[in-house]
Amino acid sequence: MPRVIAYLLLLAAGVVSLPVAATFLDGQGTENWILPAQLGAMAGIGALVGWATPDLAGDGATTRRRVLVGAALGIGAAVVGVLLFFLLLSGFDGA
Repeated sequence: MPRVIAYLLLLAAGVVSLPVAATFLDGQGTENWILPAQLGAMAGIGALVGWATPDLAGDGATTRRRVLVGAALGIGAAVVGVLLFFLLLSGFDGA
């Protein structure tokens, strides 16, 4: 059960992270930093979730492996969030 909760937490954070990053970085000269900031933040959040949830990387995984798996899942959740917002903003027909 903790694995499912971790996945849901990462997915929710991935969806919310893009508008949060855009809120703080949507200005003249900083708009190019929105996506890198979102990916970095989600890698950090994923690393924390991976560290806190040992079941996420499998039984007997070292702390380093748990953190790396969590960071990779966090970046994956960020990509899902970006794709979701792209579909919501431009629809299935494209921009």
